[in-house]
Amino acid sequence: MTGIRIGIAQPEISADARVNGKTVRAAMRKAAAARARLVQFPEGMLTGYAKEQVADWSQVDWPVVRTELERIQKLAAELRIWVVLGSAHPLTPPHRPHNSLYVISDAGELVDRYDKRFCSHTEITHFYTPGFDPVVFDVDGYRFGTAICVEINFPHLFTQYEQLGVECLLLSAYPVDPIFELKARAYAAINCYWVAMSLPAQTADLMPSGLITPTGTYTSQVTGPAGLTIATIDREDPTFTVPLTQARPWRATARKGTIYRTRAVQDPRSRDHTTV
Repeated sequence: MTGIRIGIAQPEISADARVNGKTVRAAMRKAAAARARLVQFPEGMLTGYAKEQVADWSQVDWPVVRTELERIQKLAAELRIWVVLGSAHPLTPPHRPHNSLYVISDAGELVDRYDKRFCSHTEITHFYTPGFDPVVFDVDGYRFGTAICVEINFPHLFTQYEQLGVECLLLSAYPVDPIFELKARAYAAINCYWVAMSLPAQTADLMPSGLITPTGTYTSQVTGPAGLTIATIDREDPTFTVPLTQARPWRATARKGTIYRTRAVQDPRSRDHTTV
């Protein structure tokens, strides 16, 4: 088999990290049984998401969150599966937490953490501390990037990941409107990479979690309000020859602009925008 199999979870998120940890580990086992090498979870999965499950950070039992994270890391090593897990990440008081994605390797190591860079107005004024850096990592020769929710409204982040060589962007979110799906599909097609969307069961009425291909179409979706879908990312699939080997390289060349600047002409009919 060529390519890499990934699991995309659409779980119910609760305000109890113990319940959420148990939900995560159950999905990990299902993904591993389906031979997935990576499983992705929504924004705020472990701690609960601010404004939804969390009204104030004093409600969160941080020692329990740490214990559950350690259990998830241990299981990742046992199952030999990568995990991308949404959670608030506590900072030193009185600083607010980051809104993060933990990247856990198949050795159970916390190898990186993506901190949401562009937060909503409510998030930045009441709940979170922003991050500032992109995060990319490789699994079995495939490069993944990470983004969170409202960042879908900042196109330069998605372009940046294309320039960093990402083949699949892991977009974990807690969306609030159905246009989110259209934006994700557009970015996949524009940047010619896969977009994996992991969303909570609470937003299933808006759109499903699933894997969007470099052509902007779904290859796999979660059916029902809660569940897990398994999908394959395969750069050798002839279906994606045009977007991956023609469109993506050409667009990178076009962005540099040299091919256009060298073809500029000194022609009065070009400079005069009022002539016919």
